[in-house]
Amino acid sequence: MPDTSHAQRSSEQPVPFRGGGFKPQTRRGIGLLVFVLLLGLAELGTRQGGISALTLPKPSDVIQTLIEFYKSGQLTLNLLPSLSRLAIGAALGASLGIGVGLLIGLFSFVRAGLVPLIAAIFPIPKIALLPLFVIWFGIDEGSKYALIAFGTFTPTVVATYGAVDNVDRTLIRMGQSFGLTWFSIVRKIVLPGAMPGILSGLRISLAIAIILLVAAEMLGAEYGIGAYILQAGSLYDLDRLFAGVVILSVLGVLVSSAVGRVEKRVLSWRV
Repeated sequence: MPDTSHAQRSSEQPVPFRGGGFKPQTRRGIGLLVFVLLLGLAELGTRQGGISALTLPKPSDVIQTLIEFYKSGQLTLNLLPSLSRLAIGAALGASLGIGVGLLIGLFSFVRAGLVPLIAAIFPIPKIALLPLFVIWFGIDEGSKYALIAFGTFTPTVVATYGAVDNVDRTLIRMGQSFGLTWFSIVRKIVLPGAMPGILSGLRISLAIAIILLVAAEMLGAEYGIGAYILQAGSLYDLDRLFAGVVILSVLGVLVSSAVGRVEKRVLSWRV
């Protein structure tokens, strides 16, 4: 009688899972390692004279400047106004952008009327409009809020109605065939399907908002990270200049991480 136990055990060996769908894997520490290596190379280059001190300051000096900036209380004094301007301006621009983008994506008449207008104003460099906003809203906080909101608004609109357009039409037709109402289709199919694109566009819009924040604070702001960088640049104080740049970089990382957390919570239905 032939021995089939070996063949049976071979057939029962587990098959490796191959359906990951290109799901990104978490690799903790790699980003920090790359950052540390770059800092180490910059420190070594500046100390050995390979990089001129007029081109790049020592990272250790920049870190020391940041510590002194924090201990003196100037960090809080300059960071809080910047965070307030960024939060208010970006919230206004992003909320209006998502609302208008949804209207364009859902209604043909709105699309016909607003898409040409959005296409006309989207390529305009928003920083070039800062003097106009100063004339309209004054040199105080109003012009800064308006610039950040406007700069956040247009990319959010484009990303939102593009995300609505990319929702699988088969799912929409399926909902219609099951007799779902228009509101139910939008709430249960369109919005969840468009949310990944909307959040990706929001990530880009918030990065643009940080750029415009610095530009707005360089004109007529007594306190703020942009005003701090402008003052350091006018004095050619590279340590303070790069300290301000580091603060903006950290702010950008925190904003991106916040959007990533929202993505994990809102898009938990994705496998």
